[in-house]
Amino acid sequence: MPAPTDDARTPRGVLSHLGSMVAVAAVMGVVVAGLAIPFAGVIGISARNLAENLNDLPAELETEALPQRTRILAADGSTIATLYDENRVNVKLTQISKRMRQAILSIEDYRFYQHGALDVKGTVRAFVTNQAAGGVVQGGSSITQQMVKLTLLNQATTDEEKKAAMEDTIARKLRELRYAIAFEENHSKDWILERYLNIAYFGDGVYGVQAAARHFFSKDASKLKLQEAATLAGLVKNPVGFDPTVYPARARDRRNTVLDRMADLSVIKQRRADKLKKRELDLKVTQNRNGCMFSRAPFFCDYVVNFLKADKSLGKTKKERQEVLLSGGLTIRTTLDPRFQKAADDSVRKSVFATDQAIGGLAMVEPRTGNVRALAQSRPMGRDRAKGETFLNYVVNQKYGDSGGFSAGSTFKTFVLATAVKQGIPLTTTINSPPKITISESKFEDCDGEPYGFGTWSPSNSTTSGPKTLYTGTRESVNTFFAQLEARTGICEPYRLAKDLGVDLTNPTGGPGGAGAERVPTFTLGTPNASPLEMAEAYATFAGRGLHCDARPVTKILDSRGTAVKDYRETCEQVLPSAVADAVNDVLRGVQEGGFGENAGIDLNQVSAGKTGTADSQQAVWFVGYTPNLATASMIAGANQFGQPIALKGQTIGGVFRPSASGSGFAGPMWYGAMSVIEQWLDDEDFVKPAPGEIAGVLLPVPNTAGMGINQATKVLEDAGFTVSVGSEVDSGLDRGLISYSSPAAGATTSSGDTVTIYPSDGSPYVPPKPKPKPKKPKNDDKPGRGGGGGGGGRD
Repeated sequence: MPAPTDDARTPRGVLSHLGSMVAVAAVMGVVVAGLAIPFAGVIGISARNLAENLNDLPAELETEALPQRTRILAADGSTIATLYDENRVNVKLTQISKRMRQAILSIEDYRFYQHGALDVKGTVRAFVTNQAAGGVVQGGSSITQQMVKLTLLNQATTDEEKKAAMEDTIARKLRELRYAIAFEENHSKDWILERYLNIAYFGDGVYGVQAAARHFFSKDASKLKLQEAATLAGLVKNPVGFDPTVYPARARDRRNTVLDRMADLSVIKQRRADKLKKRELDLKVTQNRNGCMFSRAPFFCDYVVNFLKADKSLGKTKKERQEVLLSGGLTIRTTLDPRFQKAADDSVRKSVFATDQAIGGLAMVEPRTGNVRALAQSRPMGRDRAKGETFLNYVVNQKYGDSGGFSAGSTFKTFVLATAVKQGIPLTTTINSPPKITISESKFEDCDGEPYGFGTWSPSNSTTSGPKTLYTGTRESVNTFFAQLEARTGICEPYRLAKDLGVDLTNPTGGPGGAGAERVPTFTLGTPNASPLEMAEAYATFAGRGLHCDARPVTKILDSRGTAVKDYRETCEQVLPSAVADAVNDVLRGVQEGGFGENAGIDLNQVSAGKTGTADSQQAVWFVGYTPNLATASMIAGANQFGQPIALKGQTIGGVFRPSASGSGFAGPMWYGAMSVIEQWLDDEDFVKPAPGEIAGVLLPVPNTAGMGINQATKVLEDAGFTVSVGSEVDSGLDRGLISYSSPAAGATTSSGDTVTIYPSDGSPYVPPKPKPKPKKPKNDDKPGRGGGGGGGGRD
């Protein structure tokens, strides 16, 4: 066909071209779904080439699922965060308001339900209008053709494919037409319109009509009013140029064009269109919040994302798993409790400011499930270092957060304590613990059964000294006591126990020359690094009576249809006999009830237990405390803006100058700040008392046996774990044979297996002893002087 002459833009020229197009179409004999192709002759393509190009194309386009945003939900069903490459939520056509459907059809393809894949009238109208105007004024593509183009663009995975989907060539138009024909043959008009409304881009980062309605008007697509529907319908032609958040005047003019078009087509009355055209846009924008940085629990969200990216069942590679998370339209149900999270956030932010040269962190894990209830840290998520922001998650294991952790201090003593109990060392075992000792490391047995030999070790105490039992040595956190206790247990078993309880220990013998070795005598003093999540998981095992459960942030994943695709069940294993865990709990509750916890004012109304920790050089302080139903690890670590460890002492942290730092006096109050709020939501439970028959040296209260017969009193005491001795009869006023009192007395605490002597009455009235005569007052020369001879006392 010859090229158009200069008169092509005149009415006579236009009609001449139309006649040529009809003639060419008739010669070609190309009829698609009953419609002639009108533009073949205009661009000079031959009938044979056109037919061959059509035949070479696939019969239909396979439509992939549209990318949709993923939601991360808290345990109560509220949204924590949304993740997406394209902010889209697919909806059914019936979930889109009638006015929205009318508006989009009026402005884009009003004859959509009357024509096939190609709208001949629309194409001819557009051709005439554009030829007369000398440029593209009006498009002729049907909604089906537009949907094909958007589908090809959406499914393009390479730059070449994206370019092919956008290029203005006959090849693209033929491809789109062929696919449009297939869609019209294989799908209903409602299906096509539904997909179009879900795939279309509406500007400002939102795809699909549901996300657009939520973003621009904060309502569902089913609730859109006429003027709102007209606004959205006007955006699809040029979503950037008509963006109402950037160009409100343009968007309003475009909305009014849609309203006029609806009136022209008698969809609405012109009078109503004129009334609505006077209104403002009345936007009610809900900001797009893509990713964890906009979450109310950003570092928990980050933990969830990294946890799922490590799950190979969601894809062969990390890239595939990332794509699933960003485009799969998943619903991820998590274990987070928003109440716990808020309490943790409030306490951390009060204790450690974002720009301090320290990092505060709290992790909460539920015993017997592993459910992670909250994660909080003082440095907010972001990239502005001047504001203290960071993307490093300091609260979780390095596997999920990139931080290498911090020295856990004396919180590691509990692993040695538990090992000692498991090995049968009585809780009342007494070890003399001087202020400082020098102990040969050859006395420590390592995993191969051979002595551990790196010379000598000279630990010293920072608390008290003297003879200590497992109770008092733990409550007072005596270093020289635990150094000697670890020499008895060996290093290997406590190290393995810590790993079994969830601490990520991966460098037992260290690098060249033993640098950074974890399985060393100083293990009991917590020289290895750990995160709050690891320590909360480990101590939750004690609270759970020896049942260790892997930390679990996610319970279930649902697909875009609400069908469960994966359940994350509890992964639990009994790693300690329950009686051993009960004994550890009995010892550690002493830290709260009379130890550092009570002295620091961090004892809850709930029954609780815990252990303090202070790292070498006071670079980190810890308090890991727990109730029977929640374990919380509190950590404050010195760290500069790059996260490198520095000493806490001498720093102003949380607005308070810290000349020194300790676990009980610094990390403990941050723990208490959160737990004192949370305890109202915890069930009132108590720890199980350790069984005296299984654990040697358990401290037990002596039952009251006064007034009982000898046999009954003996049974009560033996059932409580004591050995019974019957003493001589005493005057008491009770009938003969009834128990008058015991020694140790009722209510006193003594070790299981100890002998309790009961004293029966002889039936005689009680006669009080005669008072002793008062000592004579000394004469003046008998008064003690101020001179020497007396030994000075020290503070206990």
